Amino acid sequence: MKQAIAQYVMVIMLVAGAYFLGVYKTKVDYLEKGATNPAQVAQVEGEQTATPTTVDLAAVKEKFDGKHITFGDKDAKVIITEVSDPSCPYCHIAGGMHPELNNTSTQFKMVADGGTYVAPVPEIKKLVEAGKASFIFLYAPGHGSGEVGTQALYCAYDQGKFWEAHDKLMTKAGYDLLNEVVKNDLAQSAKVVALMGDALDGQKLQSCLDSEKYTGQPAEDTAFVQSLGFGATPTFFVNDQVVEGAQPWSAIEAVL
Repeated sequence: MKQAIAQYVMVIMLVAGAYFLGVYKTKVDYLEKGATNPAQVAQVEGEQTATPTTVDLAAVKEKFDGKHITFGDKDAKVIITEVSDPSCPYCHIAGGMHPELNNTSTQFKMVADGGTYVAPVPEIKKLVEAGKASFIFLYAPGHGSGEVGTQALYCAYDQGKFWEAHDKLMTKAGYDLLNEVVKNDLAQSAKVVALMGDALDGQKLQSCLDSEKYTGQPAEDTAFVQSLGFGATPTFFVNDQVVEGAQPWSAIEAVL
């Protein structure tokens, strides 16, 4: 029994779960119950799983089809893919907009707050906006309450306001809203619209959500990501190279 407990604790430490116990109720529940995707569940149960180190870049390029959240050209020299869930704590850590969460761990404490962690997503955004990399955002249910948030991201993308919506959802307010209030209930979408404030056209956003234009998008994204052999969030692809987890910007920069 003691050996089994020790093994379980080692797994939790490997995914940095021990840093977050007691911080937020939904996050605690998530870490105590384990992951929702097959690869992480197998890890917790002690099975050995092989995570691919490369991804099918040709398949990723096919998603530059006008139906997905993409920036730049599919034939760019550098294509960065973010597999994320706006309700996922580790995605928030990588997003760099939720210092209250980052600061619960010395590992993830950001430079601006006296730590050493440089969140990768803001740095990726800089490359994309400078035209130095193309980008694609894909949803996978790393925490499981991000479906309405993802629909909002697609609707915001229609307005040319993806990053504005992304940065709002990746705050503490966005995390609490998706996990404690919305919980994938589209009937609560007005609260997501309110969170955006004047960052984008709220009336258009509400109309888009009410139309259910993107209700199937989270499932479609998830199926595609899983077909590539992944599911954990966040995961980043730099062309065909894989960087898993909320690793610092230096891990992605090294691949670049």
